[in-house]
Amino acid sequence: IDAGVFGVKAFLCDSGLNEFPNVDEHQLRTVLPLLKAAGLPLLVHAELADLDTAQPDSDQRSYGQYLASRPDAWELKAIELLIGLCRQFGTPIHIVHLATGAAIARIAAAKREGLLISVETCPHYLHFAAEQIQNGATQFKCAPPIRNQHNQIALRDALGSGFIDTIGSDHSPCPPEMKHLASGNFSRAWGGIAGLQLTLPAVWSVGQSAGWQPEQLAAWLSAAPAKLLGLDHRKGLLANGYDADIVVWDPSSSFQVDAEKLFHRHPCTPDHGEQLQGVVEQTFVRGQLVYDHGRHADQPVGKLILREVHRSVTS
Repeated sequence: IDAGVFGVKAFLCDSGLNEFPNVDEHQLRTVLPLLKAAGLPLLVHAELADLDTAQPDSDQRSYGQYLASRPDAWELKAIELLIGLCRQFGTPIHIVHLATGAAIARIAAAKREGLLISVETCPHYLHFAAEQIQNGATQFKCAPPIRNQHNQIALRDALGSGFIDTIGSDHSPCPPEMKHLASGNFSRAWGGIAGLQLTLPAVWSVGQSAGWQPEQLAAWLSAAPAKLLGLDHRKGLLANGYDADIVVWDPSSSFQVDAEKLFHRHPCTPDHGEQLQGVVEQTFVRGQLVYDHGRHADQPVGKLILREVHRSVTS
């Protein structure tokens, strides 16, 4: 906190990384007062594992079995815990990558109550549904998993209604061999999707049928994240005195995704072959052109952003 971070991330379930273990309720109760005193949000991967609902790994190529192994109930149980803790401690809590529509009613009630709960979902939960995913297609593996079309529609509706605040890519790249594409083994494949570059067109493509406007995309992808992290005095708006972080894009143009042509380090994405709407033409960082019709600037211009810390909040 004293080093200037903008929030603290926690997993309520096994993260898949030994150096990033999950936390329990006791640890949350210990840290939430510290975060409230610092004015920082807790960002939470909201899945609480329940062995009674977990499914055996008998067919490791089955997407349906992988989906059943991380049911909606895991998310619901975690979100109910977080709402209760938010009510008790008054610390801002941000639920990251929401995948289940079954939690929307609880989240809406918490917001109406005035609790400091905010929620993120991801492009892959909005763009894809479990019914589209073939057995062995491990490029789609993520956690929480991509759920069925009923959930997809509920998440889209919740965005339009204002119950979901932000959209984040949850960019989680890995070498293709870690996805076990050849064997299609979901139990061994890395759980994460590399989608940073395609976030804007993927969301805009969904928005074509959902009736979303560019102003809504700007809120979900820019203004609301800036507010969440306390950067809304300089980020998230096109206004005098703000950093000129600008994307110039053509919302009427479309393109077919070719994984080999992406700028991600590893050419592995479930969007390969998808026809997406909205072509990014230029990107500016603080007014400096860093991307221009397929070409990047010679040198990076990004700078580390840290929160201004005026006093020690942990001593």
